[in-house]
Amino acid sequence: MRGQYLAYEVVGALASLVVAVLLALIVIAVRRRWLQWRGATVDCGLRIADHGGRWMLGVARYDGESLQWYRIFSLAPRPFHIMRRTLVITGRRRPHPDEIARLPVDSVVVSCHDRGAAVELGMSEPALTGFLAWLESAPPGTHHFWS
Repeated sequence: MRGQYLAYEVVGALASLVVAVLLALIVIAVRRRWLQWRGATVDCGLRIADHGGRWMLGVARYDGESLQWYRIFSLAPRPFHIMRRTLVITGRRRPHPDEIARLPVDSVVVSCHDRGAAVELGMSEPALTGFLAWLESAPPGTHHFWS
């Protein structure tokens, strides 16, 4: 009798866990669609030297004067990092072999300084073209974006 109740409790706990995981995945998918609906988005990896220097997958969204970066597997409604048009690009390179699995397919890594912090963005060539066009479209005299 006691074993039967224990089995029901285990099955109930597992079912609750499966439902919670499914709900989290649904919320993440809805959040992604919501971000895309609100403006232009691109898949973009981000690495900030101050955050341990590890790559994080995410979505970047252009919002007027800022580029808002959201973690891909997060439920947070706010961006993890916001970059302004005042950032300075310091270099461009192909990903190292150990970085390829952590970035979107066919990525280019762009090194930048954003308000004194070293930031790297990993994005596709077409996304990079859009990113550079966004930077170049800033009002005259705002900044220089290549160092």
